[in-house]
Amino acid sequence: MSGIDLSVAAARAALTPLGLDLADEDAQHRYAVAVWCQLVEPGDSAAGRVVASLGPVEALVRLAAAAEFAELTARENSDARKRWLPRLSSRGVSDMLRIAGARGVRLVTRREPAWPQQLDDLGPHAPMCLWVRGDVGALARLDPSVALVGARAASGYGDLVARELAAELAGSGVPVVSGGAYGIDGAAHRAALSAGGLTVALLAGGAERAYPAGHTQLIDQIAATGVVASEVPCGSAPTKWRFLQRNRLIAALTTATVVVEAGWRSGSLNTAGHAATLGRGLGAVPGPITSPGSSGTHRLIREYGGAACITSADDVRELLGLSAVTRGDGGMTHGSGGARAGGSRPASAGARTDDTTRVRDALSARVGRDADDVARRAGMAVDDVRAMLGLLRLEGMVLAAADGWRLPSAHG
Repeated sequence: MSGIDLSVAAARAALTPLGLDLADEDAQHRYAVAVWCQLVEPGDSAAGRVVASLGPVEALVRLAAAAEFAELTARENSDARKRWLPRLSSRGVSDMLRIAGARGVRLVTRREPAWPQQLDDLGPHAPMCLWVRGDVGALARLDPSVALVGARAASGYGDLVARELAAELAGSGVPVVSGGAYGIDGAAHRAALSAGGLTVALLAGGAERAYPAGHTQLIDQIAATGVVASEVPCGSAPTKWRFLQRNRLIAALTTATVVVEAGWRSGSLNTAGHAATLGRGLGAVPGPITSPGSSGTHRLIREYGGAACITSADDVRELLGLSAVTRGDGGMTHGSGGARAGGSRPASAGARTDDTTRVRDALSARVGRDADDVARRAGMAVDDVRAMLGLLRLEGMVLAAADGWRLPSAHG
């Protein structure tokens, strides 16, 4: 299979860097999951259906044999093979496993007790595995938990609110989940760590390195006491598509999502949309009515009836269905309340997330790339990429240069 050997001996050899002592069938299964991680982009529902039905080993065997997958239509079979086969590389799989072993990253599959079963609510879009640094067992202790998300360019107000909510919640035993980014994410993680609570960072790139690089120390601190996780294998770079897909994991992993501060078109609204679709609790923190940085949270409260107005940690506990903690100022405690189930996704909940995003992520402004290379990087069929490149060229979003396709230079 294009250099991929699925024998027990080959699987054991490939998994050596991870230092695992597995039964034969478990070794084959885990290695096959790692191969699938290389083949697909996050959220590939065709792969999700095939692997769920056949198992990762048998699905790879049929892929190698060019057998039709009964789980897919004829068109889906054709398109899937065009996406997956160009990425099939034994060297690529070996490299990601070597990096994982060197950085202490563990491959967690659905077979393990630590697997957070709430991720399975994503159905065929669920991740096949997680690559994890830190306390793997903590993944099973996230019910209940809260996602605190928001703007990267947070204001002083947003930073303060995020820190206060995270510190009080984490300090009282509620795990805090976020994306490890600048702004609200970083403030929430730091406050949870300072309070001695559990915090989880879900990354859009490989779990072995921090993104942004300026958060390297923070990500290392999270891994030391909590969890740093990703669904893409080690060595993977974060892209816009992977950031947007990562948001669905944040929403699925937690009991409720609270948007602390967000502009009108903030990516945090994408996370809120996933939470609503999954029926998770959803809350938003109001801000000054004159602040563009809070226009997105006001939009959630105004336009989406299930978004609770969050003004304190007690409001979040109510959203999670927990009894509130009595305040030191003698304020009333909230009773136990169920998490508000989401309805339909908020209109325009996030940026456009179609295949144009994946194609543009695979291009560079500095070097030209042919359609085959772009398709491999994007995890798409080359025919679809060629058609998309033509449309993007008409819109002025890509350039056809002598050495291949490029993004327009930011300098004109």
